[in-house]
Amino acid sequence: MEVIPEKEKEVKKMSEENGLIYRISGPVVTAVGITPRMYEVVRVGDEGLMGEVIELHGDQSVIQVYEETSGIKPGEPVVRTGQTLSVQLGPGLLTQIYDGIQRPLEDLEETMGAFITRGVDADGLDLKKKWEFDATASKGDEVSAGHVIGTVQETETIEHRVMVPPGKSGTIKSIKSGKFDVTQTVCTLDDGTEIAMMQEWPVRTPRPFVRKYAPDVPLITGQRILDFLFPLAKGGTAGIPGPFGSGKTVTQQQLAKWSDAQIVVYIGCGERGNEMTEVLTEFPHLIDPHTGKPLMNRTTMIANTSNMPVAAREASVYTGITIAEYFRDMGYDVALMADSTSRWAEAMREISSRLEEMPGEEGYPAYLSSRLAEFYERAGRVQTLAGDDGSVSVIGAVSPPGGDISEPVSQGTLRIVKVFWGLDAGLARQRHFPAINWLSSYSLYPQALDQWYRDNIASDFPEIRTEISALLQVEAELQEIVQLVGSDALPIDQQLTLEVARMIREFFLQQNAFHDVDTYSNLNLQYTMARAILAFQDEAKKAIAGGADLESVVNVQARTDIMRGRFEEGYEERIEKLVKEMGKQIAATMEEN
Repeated sequence: MEVIPEKEKEVKKMSEENGLIYRISGPVVTAVGITPRMYEVVRVGDEGLMGEVIELHGDQSVIQVYEETSGIKPGEPVVRTGQTLSVQLGPGLLTQIYDGIQRPLEDLEETMGAFITRGVDADGLDLKKKWEFDATASKGDEVSAGHVIGTVQETETIEHRVMVPPGKSGTIKSIKSGKFDVTQTVCTLDDGTEIAMMQEWPVRTPRPFVRKYAPDVPLITGQRILDFLFPLAKGGTAGIPGPFGSGKTVTQQQLAKWSDAQIVVYIGCGERGNEMTEVLTEFPHLIDPHTGKPLMNRTTMIANTSNMPVAAREASVYTGITIAEYFRDMGYDVALMADSTSRWAEAMREISSRLEEMPGEEGYPAYLSSRLAEFYERAGRVQTLAGDDGSVSVIGAVSPPGGDISEPVSQGTLRIVKVFWGLDAGLARQRHFPAINWLSSYSLYPQALDQWYRDNIASDFPEIRTEISALLQVEAELQEIVQLVGSDALPIDQQLTLEVARMIREFFLQQNAFHDVDTYSNLNLQYTMARAILAFQDEAKKAIAGGADLESVVNVQARTDIMRGRFEEGYEERIEKLVKEMGKQIAATMEEN
C-alpha cells in the first residue's frame, strides 16, 4: 500500500522528528519524513505501536513493528523516540514473566485482561516499589564501571548487587543505605554523576567485561548422559535439536532446576501457546532443590508464543541474553534456555521476505548463520569489570521440521555450538528418557575439562568415560550382525559386551526426571555407577573364562540390586558394598559349573 499523491506534499512538510507511513507489508512498515538512526525505536500509527528501524534507503525508513499491524494505514504518523531498544535492569527482574520487549505479562493482565491491547507501554521494573538498599561502598571510595556499591535482597535466595553502570567512574561524594525505588539516586560521584539502582542497556550491544576465560569448569547438571558423556562447560554453548515430543522442554526444565547455575533465564521463543502455558503454569510451582524455595526466586522468564507478532519474537532472544549478562556482571553463573531458536529463525525469514531480500537456503536470510553466531558468542565465563568471575551458559533448543537436522537452522547452530545433544524420536517412542542419542551427540569440551575431573572427582575419570563410550560404539556395530543372525550366533565375549552395553543404557543413561531420587545424580555417584558397570564386565570375563555360564553371571542378584537401587534413598552409600557382593556372587557361578 502506498500513500496517495496528496499525502506526498504533507510528507515534505513533516519535521525531522515526525513522519508518515508510506507502505505497510505485515510487520514491516516503510516511513518517510524522518531521519532516524539504525535500530532506533519509533512509534508507528495513531495507536503508537512500538517499532525498530532496521533499514534506511534515502528518505525512506524501514521499520519492523513489534505489535500486530492490522488496521493501520498509510498517512498515519511515525514518531521518533531517539532511543534504541533497551531493557531496564535492576531489582525486580527475578520472578518476572515478560513478553519479548520486556513488558511484564502479569501487570498487563491486571489492567487489560487476557488480551494485550496494542500500543501499550509498561515498565520492565516496578518503578514505585521500595527496596532496602544496603551500601557496601563508602564516601571517598574510588569506583569504576562494574564496581558493586551496595546490595538488595531481591528474593529469599538471591542478593542483587547494585553496580556502577558501564562508562561511569569517579570518587563517591555521597552514598546512603535505606529504602529507595529503582529510579532514586543512591550514590553521587564527585563529578555530579548520580547512580540509581536501575540501569538501561541496549539489547543488541553485548555488555562489557575484562576478559573471557577458557572453558575449563563444567556446568554440573545432575543428568548422567549430559555430565558424563557430553559435558557442557560453564560459559559454554549447547544445541538440543529434536522432533516434536522427544523431550526438549523437559530436558531444559531439568537443566534449569538442577544445574549449578545460580540464575536461570528461560526464553520461550515462538513456541505453541499450549506448550508455553504448560511451562508458565509449571515453572512457578517448581521447588528449587538447592534451597527448598520456589525455583522462580532465581528465574526470569520471557514468553513469546507463536501467535505473537514475529518481530517481537526476534527481540525476545536479545532481551533474554542482555538480562543474563547483567546477572553475570554481578558474579553469578547464569544458565540461559532458548526454546526454540528455530522459531526465532522463522521470524527472521518472514521479515526478510517482507524486505524483499535475496533468500538463502530454504528461504532463510543469507545472514542466518551470522545472527546465530552473534547470539551464541555472547555466552562465556568472564572476568567482570569488578574483577569477579561470572558466566552465561547458553542452551538453545532447535525444532527442525520433521526432525531433519540437515536443515539450515540446525546446521548453522552445529557450526557454532560446542555441545550437540541430539534428541531421537525412536528413543522417545521406546520410552528411553532422556531421549539423547549417544551415537550422534558429541561434546568438544571434555579435553578442556579433564583436568578438573581428575582434580575433583577421580584421577581416572576421563579413562572411565572413554571406556563407557567405546562399549556403546561396539554395541552399535554388533547390533547390525544381531539383526541378521541373532545374538545367540555371536561368540560368548561379544554376547557379554551386548549385556554390558544394555546395562549402560538401562542403568546409567536412562534417568527418570519425575522420580524424587533418580532425577539427580551427582558426579561422584555417576563415576561410581560407571565403575560398577566396568566391574561387572571384568568379573564376568573372569567367571566365563573359568567355565561359568553367561546367563548365570548376568542374573546374579547383586547385579539386579545395583540396577534397581538407584531409585532408593542412600544409594550412593550402598553401591560400593553392592559391587563387592556382586563380585562374590559372580565368582560363585564358576563353582556351580
